[in-house]
Amino acid sequence: MFLSTYENKLDKKGRVSVPASFRSHLSNLGYNGVICYPSFNNQCIEAWPQDRIEKISNAIDSLNPFEEKKDYFATSILSESINLQFDNEGRILLTSKLLKHAKIKNSMLFVGQGKTFQIWEPATFEKFRVTAKRKSNTNRASLKWEKQFNN
Repeated sequence: MFLSTYENKLDKKGRVSVPASFRSHLSNLGYNGVICYPSFNNQCIEAWPQDRIEKISNAIDSLNPFEEKKDYFATSILSESINLQFDNEGRILLTSKLLKHAKIKNSMLFVGQGKTFQIWEPATFEKFRVTAKRKSNTNRASLKWEKQFNN
């Protein structure tokens, strides 16, 4: 599982070290890399193991082949995805397109999301984190699972 938040910087060649715990989890799943694409929900990079992107692909394939939404989802996610392999030191080379989307210049945060993780520019993430915490606190009473943890 991808948990916690880690900060790393781009090196002179534009590579970044993926946190060791994230690499370890991916390795345990049988992967030596990660699939990345520009988030269309947030100003960040989505990073998923191969099996998660395959589930998305299967879900898209299950849509009616003659409906526009199938093409919209395939274009928004699959055509924008890139398979980034770890080098011998656990680094990946993020494309300029991904970095531009997330407005990352040098420093970035790897943010665990359970089965996936995101890569954010630190100041942008801090604004999102504050909003997310406030909204989660407001909405927590309506969550069904909260009742399971309060017993």
